[in-house]
Amino acid sequence: MSDTPVRPGRPSVRRLPQLPPAVRGLSPASALRLSPPSDTWFKPALSVVVASAVPHLALLAVGRLDLVVYSMAGSLCALYGHGLPYARRARTLAGVVLGMVAGLAVSLVTASLTGSTAVLVAVGALLAAVQKVLCDATRIGPPAHVIFTFVSSAALFAPQRLDQIPGHLALTLGAGAFAWLVALAPALVRREGPERRAVARALEAAAVCAADPGPRSGNAADPGPRNRRAAAAAVHAAWRCLLASGRPTPVRRSLERLVVQAEAAFVAPGPGAGAADPDRLRAWAALTRGRGPVPTPAAAPGTGDELYGIDAERTALRAREARRASRRALLRRLGPGSPLLPVAVRTLFGCALAGYLCAALGVGRPYWAIVTAASLCQANLTLSWNRALQRTLGNLLGVLVFAAVLPVSRIGPLALVCCCLFFGFAAEALITRNYWLGSVAVTPMALLVLEFGGTHPAGELIGDRVLDTVLGAAAGFLAATLVTNRRAAGRVERALAATDRARAAAERTGADPADRDRARRTLTASLVELREAGDTAAGEWWQRALPEQRLLAAERAGHRTLAATAPRRGPTAHAPSIGAE
Repeated sequence: MSDTPVRPGRPSVRRLPQLPPAVRGLSPASALRLSPPSDTWFKPALSVVVASAVPHLALLAVGRLDLVVYSMAGSLCALYGHGLPYARRARTLAGVVLGMVAGLAVSLVTASLTGSTAVLVAVGALLAAVQKVLCDATRIGPPAHVIFTFVSSAALFAPQRLDQIPGHLALTLGAGAFAWLVALAPALVRREGPERRAVARALEAAAVCAADPGPRSGNAADPGPRNRRAAAAAVHAAWRCLLASGRPTPVRRSLERLVVQAEAAFVAPGPGAGAADPDRLRAWAALTRGRGPVPTPAAAPGTGDELYGIDAERTALRAREARRASRRALLRRLGPGSPLLPVAVRTLFGCALAGYLCAALGVGRPYWAIVTAASLCQANLTLSWNRALQRTLGNLLGVLVFAAVLPVSRIGPLALVCCCLFFGFAAEALITRNYWLGSVAVTPMALLVLEFGGTHPAGELIGDRVLDTVLGAAAGFLAATLVTNRRAAGRVERALAATDRARAAAERTGADPADRDRARRTLTASLVELREAGDTAAGEWWQRALPEQRLLAAERAGHRTLAATAPRRGPTAHAPSIGAE
């Protein structure tokens, strides 16, 4: 970091002309490039298989495989919340199950009251928009609204009677309750598992930053700022995970010490007396991610005070006033000025257009087009373009896989169940590499679900799915182009103001270590939000010029403040001691 003394107030920035909004290139190669697999890819994959296998086999035993679509609605809830600590995961998954049942109830009641395709498409588009904005506002994470939209849209076009609805909803609720148990079962073996993974990611990101701090120019293309931003985001996520994990345990105490070390490594990377050792950080990350004891670094000056501040912050977050403030923040994200509303309108328009186009062309299952359009409605045009390519390629390859596996699935009911479970696992195992690769497995699974209600001509299923995919992708991307998210630039302005306030507050803090560290965590969170807002706005088109120079200057000033207000912990050259699990 620069040796320039930090002054309170706005950073001194030479006035430069604002750059025009530069939408990131719509490159097919970058959209289809494979990424390394997620470090937790197997958790949702195994969870959804277990959560689906038990209801599927139970229905097979009683000869009612035609009800699989309702049990699957509850089983798919096992896909959510795998990055959350178990205390938070329990509450989140309960909300997911109730949200799934509510959306399904609206669809089933609508389907039982009317057979009008126009009404069904309108309800499906409205549900997709509501589900999209709620998932974005609550930041539920992948797979976000797509699963909700898939279930509710499919139920709209399934024959239904009013007297059947209570039983079908009960089946969904029962499968959802079992999925809740499956997702929380690992807590019996390793209750701090999510916290350990979050801290390991923070240590790995801090090691990258410490090994290659890069030039200090602040240029967005330099590796140094990118590494610091990635480390700041990982440290922020680790603190959030630890604060949401419940009462402190010896393992969580050790994890908090490790996050303190990771934070010290990224706020002041580079050579110096207190420089962090990247190899040591990586070693700690490997031990933390493993099943053995968590490493406990030697106590450094200021660590005890910071951990005391963490306890105070954890207590404050559990207070009634903090919960009220959290609810007010959620309502603000859903309010009239919310940047989420253009995305909701985009979803509504795209899904309705896709559904009506397919209905006009005589496609019997327009809900596939609705789901395709809903999946394309992302935060900006660049992301929507990427998803359009990924979804189209994945679905077209997926129908070929379906054609190959269909004869095997028709050997018998058990073969059909096994094929669905296999593709459910494959979808979650592959989707973290790239969305299109996961879609190659999702498509045959979605087509095979129709086989539980009876066999269908393969050519008809394949033809409908190809047509729905193309029309849904075209309608979704057209909606993303016509309904622009012009509020994205306003979000950047608000994030800049919040960063300035957080930086000034961090500079004003007195000698109280708890206040100082809480202010520094607030500043880190504001820097993460600022970068996210900037990235979102940079991928949108047809908006006012973005304050690129102000954004870069605010990031540089924020990181300088973090470095200047960091406690002088001394070198981290001591070998870690090992704490008991």
